[in-house]
Amino acid sequence: MPGNLPTVLACGAWLKNAACLLSSGQPQWSALHGDLSHPDACRALEVSARALLHHAQHPVVAVAHDLHPDFYSSRLAIELAHALGVPAIAVQHHHAHIAAVMAEYGVQGPVVGLALDGVGLGTDGTAWGGELLWVDQNNWRRLGHLWPLALPGGDVAAREPWRMAAAALHALGRTHEVGSRFAPLVGEAAAHMVQRMLERDINCPATSSTGRWFDAAAGALGLSVRQAHEAEAAIALEQQAQAWLAQHGTPALVHGVAMHDTEQLDLRPLLARLLETPASDVPAAAAWFHLALADALADWAAWAADQTSTRTVCLGGGCFLNKLLASRITSRLQQHGLSVLMPKAQSCGDAGLALGQAWVAAHQVAAGHPTYPETESLSCV
Repeated sequence: MPGNLPTVLACGAWLKNAACLLSSGQPQWSALHGDLSHPDACRALEVSARALLHHAQHPVVAVAHDLHPDFYSSRLAIELAHALGVPAIAVQHHHAHIAAVMAEYGVQGPVVGLALDGVGLGTDGTAWGGELLWVDQNNWRRLGHLWPLALPGGDVAAREPWRMAAAALHALGRTHEVGSRFAPLVGEAAAHMVQRMLERDINCPATSSTGRWFDAAAGALGLSVRQAHEAEAAIALEQQAQAWLAQHGTPALVHGVAMHDTEQLDLRPLLARLLETPASDVPAAAAWFHLALADALADWAAWAADQTSTRTVCLGGGCFLNKLLASRITSRLQQHGLSVLMPKAQSCGDAGLALGQAWVAAHQVAAGHPTYPETESLSCV
């Protein structure tokens, strides 16, 4: 990591929050505070941020934060920046995930980035989470994203995977099946309410989130109806897949059916197959879904690397905590002759996000542009 970068404080993510001071090219981390929905975590972040500022060896020239303006971390960053008389720089969530990898490895770019997670606010105001990016030290572009799914009920859909399976049916043009399919699991009233919401597009914001596609897969296979903890459905899906692969071995070739164009990777055919899976075949289907998804994502990123004359792919975001997904994507990309980088020193999830925020902001200031590009970053290379 270049040692001549200016010193920047970053206030981190909403979930698994940790702050980071990037000084002389080296990160200094706070403790992990947890989720900022808890007042104690918010208070701990403020104490940590002020402590990092107090012990900084060089003047802090900017304070970085997430693009979402309502996060406590964003409001704190703006308050601290105002007190210091320096700019507060908002950094898009998935850009920061890829930048964190680049910072750790000292890569200036350009790279292709696969950022796969549950959610992060996009520059267009929608919920992102399955992103194909092009990034260097001063610029970034969104090259593509996963086919968007509806979130029936908004945030509640992230806690109830059956709703995401219903959203997959809707995306397949089979909305009329939602009520009858899910009534035995959740009751007639809830199932038919969600069907009407999808039919009428009422409180059904769209998301490109990889995490929600995993929820949809788990819901389609009957592995999770409601989840009490983050990623519970995805973990159950991975466990089924790992158990099947341990018994049967990992096939070298998988006949997937996901398709991509220049902007979207369409996973609807994968869900169509899962929705027709009998209960006896659930472990095999979970394994097939992981392998087909990983191969599709890797081939999509390899295509983008070829289109942009890039030989390095960075992987970031909480979905890469899934070891099966991460290892399969890595090996497939390497088969394409690409260099693959993933975080090692810090989590690939939100706990390591602040480093990417700080790295992006430091380069913005060093380049003499202490503001963050937004709408222009959506154009394709």
